[in-house]
Amino acid sequence: METPHITPLDDWFVKEVLPLEAALVRYIRHHWPLADEVNDLRQDIYIRVYEAGATTRPHNAQAFVFATARNLMIDRIRRAKAVPFEALDDADFSEHAMDNMTPERHYAARSELRQLQEAIACLPPACRQVVELRKIAGLSQREVAQQLGIAEGTVEKQISKGIRMLTEAMSNSPKLPALKLVRKPAANTLRTA
Repeated sequence: METPHITPLDDWFVKEVLPLEAALVRYIRHHWPLADEVNDLRQDIYIRVYEAGATTRPHNAQAFVFATARNLMIDRIRRAKAVPFEALDDADFSEHAMDNMTPERHYAARSELRQLQEAIACLPPACRQVVELRKIAGLSQREVAQQLGIAEGTVEKQISKGIRMLTEAMSNSPKLPALKLVRKPAANTLRTA
């Protein structure tokens, strides 16, 4: 019986990628809410890594494998058309060295996500509801209008208003002043210049 020919790609995969399996499975279990999908995710990650390795092999296999895992989970969430902020909000990706995920960038990304969540929470209730259904849950304009019992034109106006307010909030300061209610000082309060 003839022994199978092992290609350089196969050799790289066996030596660099497969030893990461236990850590990869732990990582997926920690970050993915559906335990019955862990093995499928692992296999899909292996396929992506193997196919990418056929073109060019990354210098840091571990960083590449975990970045691939993270991206695949994000893709699956996007495909589900419902992007719960909680799904990735508290994810601790820093435990695995990723090429472009420095602690500073990780902190900045988490801060930006929190800022966006706060900005959404500060939107007027009707506007917030339309933005959440249209932009987060991924419903069509027509579906949002039907679900809320409003005209499609109203949905469009609320989306424009919400996006404008969120853009202002995200571009101003981290304290979201564009959305906070500003209270006028009481008549008997002294003002300072």
